[in-house]
Amino acid sequence: MKKFSHSRRRLLFNAPASAMAVMSASLPLTSQSATQKQSQAAEENWTQYVNPFAGTDGTGHTFPGAVFPFGMVAPSPDNADRGWDYTSGYQFKNPNILGFSNTHISGAGIPELGDILLMPSQGQDWHAKTKSFSARKSRQSEMAEPGYYKVELPRHQVQVELTATQRVAFHRYTFANPGKVQVLLDLQHGLHFNEPHRVKQAQSLVHHQASEVTGTLHTVAWVERQTSFLVQFDRPLLQVELLSPLDGHKANRYLLTFEVDTSCRLEVRVALSTVDEAGARQNLQSLKSLNFDAVRKETTQAWQHLLSRIEIEAPLNQKRIFYTALYHALIHPSDIADSDGRVRGPRGDVVRTASGHYYSTLSLWDTFRAVHPLFTLIVPERVDGMVETLLSHHAQQGFLPIWTAWGRESYCMIGNPALPVIADAIAKGFKGFDHQQALRAMVETSTLPRPQAPEWAQRSWDLLNTYGYLPFDLEPHGEAVSKTLEYGYGDDAVCRVAQALGQQETAVRFLQRAQSYKKLWDESTRVMRGRNSMGQWREPFNPDTPTSPLNNPGDYTEANAWQYTLTPALHDPMGLRQLMGGPQGMEHWLDQYFQRRSQVNKHLGQEAMIGQNAHGNEPSHHAAWLYSHTPSPWKGHALVERIAKRFYRDAPNGLVGNDDCGQMSAWLVFATLGFYPAQPGQAQYTLGLPLVKKARMHLGHGNEKKSLTLHVSSPGSFARQRAHQVKFEIDGKPLNSGEPLTHEALLRANQLDFKVMRDT
Repeated sequence: MKKFSHSRRRLLFNAPASAMAVMSASLPLTSQSATQKQSQAAEENWTQYVNPFAGTDGTGHTFPGAVFPFGMVAPSPDNADRGWDYTSGYQFKNPNILGFSNTHISGAGIPELGDILLMPSQGQDWHAKTKSFSARKSRQSEMAEPGYYKVELPRHQVQVELTATQRVAFHRYTFANPGKVQVLLDLQHGLHFNEPHRVKQAQSLVHHQASEVTGTLHTVAWVERQTSFLVQFDRPLLQVELLSPLDGHKANRYLLTFEVDTSCRLEVRVALSTVDEAGARQNLQSLKSLNFDAVRKETTQAWQHLLSRIEIEAPLNQKRIFYTALYHALIHPSDIADSDGRVRGPRGDVVRTASGHYYSTLSLWDTFRAVHPLFTLIVPERVDGMVETLLSHHAQQGFLPIWTAWGRESYCMIGNPALPVIADAIAKGFKGFDHQQALRAMVETSTLPRPQAPEWAQRSWDLLNTYGYLPFDLEPHGEAVSKTLEYGYGDDAVCRVAQALGQQETAVRFLQRAQSYKKLWDESTRVMRGRNSMGQWREPFNPDTPTSPLNNPGDYTEANAWQYTLTPALHDPMGLRQLMGGPQGMEHWLDQYFQRRSQVNKHLGQEAMIGQNAHGNEPSHHAAWLYSHTPSPWKGHALVERIAKRFYRDAPNGLVGNDDCGQMSAWLVFATLGFYPAQPGQAQYTLGLPLVKKARMHLGHGNEKKSLTLHVSSPGSFARQRAHQVKFEIDGKPLNSGEPLTHEALLRANQLDFKVMRDT
């Protein structure tokens, strides 16, 4: 997802010197010692390969701060509070830090969150008339690892450290000397585009004797939401000064004064809740420990536990790129339920979840493609809770979520991307939710109007049912081709679930609608093209031009005709192949697609281009894998390797487009392993060729844990760029060429072999 989405990597060694300083702070780039190798033989420390700074420069829009896996809170530095470049609050090259806020979204193209900013200082003598509280960071001191961040602010004479649990952020400030120190607590701060008055209503109270500040904020930026908080300090509060509000500001800014002893330390805990202040306090009181170092250790162990579920044998640089990607894929969605299971849902009502989990930051238009299929493999224990969240959202709001932040619907992007997520879970045998309820939610989401949604976010079911596609002259907000095609994979998902539950009439109905894409295939241009209500093609027409609401009339969403023509392959690759003229026709089409000169426009999703393939945005992510349906699957192997090597780097500019809550990263994880969910929702994977010689996946959970080894054998002279064949074997039994790998077979297998047979 890119900038206006309301409808919407070379090696580290080539990075600038400033980047090198950051990376070397977390991991030496020298060869491993014998002692290190021995320790790794027991259990390798996979967290050491994660670089949280990857994607923080440019348009990756990740953040370097501390976060627990799927955590509600994420304390991190903010360089600025508004604009496209600061949707996560942070840009690596910016030396200034406004302060450290406690909630962030990783990789999204819209700014939101950034709640409760703190900024410590010693020797600055801040007062009511102080206009700037920012500081320049010491680049050499800045470092990050999973669950931990550190930086020095020389002008403020303080070192800031951050860590986090699921619901509570921990700050530790170490000052230059004992004595009086100050902390700015800015409740008005938050991330947004240019809205000057983000906080619409606020209440806060300083509890002097307890050294606490509590309150509740009502904010409107991307979504309208409520955040309750408890900020607790471990030193007596000596003085409180309420700063004069800036024009239009509704939330308070406080200057808090403390005195530190010879330890020179002040610790802060920030507990949050979507519900109320009591929920925030309970979230803090439910912790086993309030010790910063203990929390850091626990969070590091949580990351190690998840990262260890995939082990790869690879050179150091490749390990760093891979485990950074895996880390980014496991940050979201955020579990925002309080410790007692309460949460404030999409309509503002407080509900109690059955599982105790409620997931938000659901960037579903992006993540249904690879992130959620990845979850079914490596964090299956969370899948039922995620689907339960989708169904709870439907029960409260009348339709399945599209893109949620802090539990509230943003209506961002198009299609019904929750549908393949549910279909995928059902097809893969997850049973921790009501399947019949799920089907009802899927059907209603695909057929009923949404009176509470903004007019531009309505779904034109009447047009789709009348014409079999969305005519561009009747669809009021454009993107008619993209919407038609994206409804297709949703309809296919409904069909598959209906079939599984024995509801054939529903299955037939949605299967017919899933074929709507065929009405938009223009044989003369050999792309999906807009048609009006009279059946006439869009004129004038240039298939190379990317469109969106930014340059209407636009029939496509952050893409062009070439890129969206491949959307039906998400659910019906054989049908699309037939339109293209069979296996050879699809190969010829893909050859043109990857070779045809492109028009670059980063604000329309045209980033990281290879021909017409825009890897910086999600509609192109499955394209290279479609060569598996042609006589030359090796071309796909070569392209996957080319994309991975060219567009993923171990450096701050290591992502070429928004990470989009882990989708860019999940693609790299699958590419490295050599298979990909090219048809999400169908419980199968397209086989390619791993980017490593050997990998091991630890699948399942509880008593069902097992390991799967992936192994590549090839001639010594093997080159992916030359024609070759790969034979696939599961536990020594061959798979037919072009046959997908089922999820069930993957879970049963002990070994998956990729045997390169020819290089000519």
